[in-house]
Amino acid sequence: MTEDFSQNTNLVLSRQQTVILLISILIVALCGITYELIIGTVSSYLLGNSVHQFSLTIGFFMFAMGVGSYLSKLLNQHLLQNFIIIEIFIALIGGSASLILFIAFPFINIMYNMVMYSLILIIGILVGMEIPILTTLLSQKTSTRDALANVLSIDYLGALIGSVAFPLLLLPQLGLIRSSFVIGLINILTATVNVYFFRHQLQRPKLMMRLSLGILFLLLTFIFTSGFLTSYAEQHLYFDQIIYTKQTPYQRIVVTESNKTREQRLYIDGHIQFSARDEYRYHESLVHPVMIQNNQRANILILGGGDGLAAREILKYPDVALIHLVDIDPEMTRISRQLPLLKKLNAGSLDNPKLTVFNQDAFTFINQPGILYDRVIIDMPDPHNEVINKLYSREFYKMIKRRMTQDGFLVSQSSSPFFTRRTFWSIEQTLNYVFDQTLSFQVTVPSFGLWGFNMASMQGTFIENYQFSVPTRFLNSDTMRAAKIFSEDIKKVPSPVNSIMEPTLYQLYIKDLQG
Repeated sequence: MTEDFSQNTNLVLSRQQTVILLISILIVALCGITYELIIGTVSSYLLGNSVHQFSLTIGFFMFAMGVGSYLSKLLNQHLLQNFIIIEIFIALIGGSASLILFIAFPFINIMYNMVMYSLILIIGILVGMEIPILTTLLSQKTSTRDALANVLSIDYLGALIGSVAFPLLLLPQLGLIRSSFVIGLINILTATVNVYFFRHQLQRPKLMMRLSLGILFLLLTFIFTSGFLTSYAEQHLYFDQIIYTKQTPYQRIVVTESNKTREQRLYIDGHIQFSARDEYRYHESLVHPVMIQNNQRANILILGGGDGLAAREILKYPDVALIHLVDIDPEMTRISRQLPLLKKLNAGSLDNPKLTVFNQDAFTFINQPGILYDRVIIDMPDPHNEVINKLYSREFYKMIKRRMTQDGFLVSQSSSPFFTRRTFWSIEQTLNYVFDQTLSFQVTVPSFGLWGFNMASMQGTFIENYQFSVPTRFLNSDTMRAAKIFSEDIKKVPSPVNSIMEPTLYQLYIKDLQG
């Protein structure tokens, strides 16, 4: 005989049923926080500005949980059955969230934002409804006060497990789309277990079990086909065929190749890093103007540049004794050594005996004692989030200065003086705050448009005439002379000095891109 579980206050939970509900609370919290992190990470990956994306995701998710908690008052009958139904819906919607967001992105931004906020609100409301329901169910066994204390303590524990597991296990091992499927699978398994152990208290247990098993089968199918689904979703983000993709603990690396021109491109977190068709323009401009400055150039430090292309240019100088390349991601330097198209492009530079790779955070590496460098070449991504922002700060430049010889020189890629004008001049202003002299120049790289660089000197002056003794495809004395000229629409504008304490640069970068 089916009973109304919420109204039968004389019904006492067995020890086994109590344990099942307490474990369900843990899983509800674990899955809820993970869905937040997945949506925030996908939005940061696709839209940039991670602080903005995570703040909005967490804020709206918490608001939605509050709405769900309030709406749970309307579910005053069949609480256990309602909880299972909610779990089924969360498993289906939350488990598909990452795939849905990737598919929605190629459409206009309004469409993506509508989909993103809809997912946040729906999942948040459903998660918010579960805790009051479970608290009410457990209060059949003990007092409301004790039930609430038990629920909240386990809820917080689940949130801790989810927030730790996502960056350390789920994201690096499974990637975004597969992680979403796996968390959805955990939700549906929870629903299935509850259907089985509470089948005598449910109105239609066979229907509930069939529904749970159907969603379970669907999510398992998604997991087994996740490679294909991930490729399908990512293919929407790039014009060319994806020939390599990898989610690492630090970033998502994608290499594409054009079917028509056989042109290869490297993307990190959705941002293009180079095109094989014109990368030489960028890397020659980054390396050679700083390398031919007066004074010795025996010891070279590259911060970033895990693709080995800057190192390829440096190795054209026979008097270079050693090169230290610092790139946080071992996967980036591994594929640059082993992926045939990258190894061919960088001429095997990472296997040169003069070069040593350090897979460390550049900020940590440069803050340690060590040898002094004659040249420092900063080949980092644009400052599109607060993490990278610190690598363009005055504090970071001061650390670098302590690791340079007295007559050393530095160069930094500095984004586009046309598309991100204030960002470019803020980098120059920050370098000028730390070093004695700076020199700005810009070149055209077709894949990027107009691109800028900033050099800095410890105490020497910059040479006037640029004569390059090594072979180049693009750079010569005439192009370098023109590169130092800034037209009216890209000339220097007042810009702030960037620091860790006041991270203005990445905010400028986002505003510059928005126009």
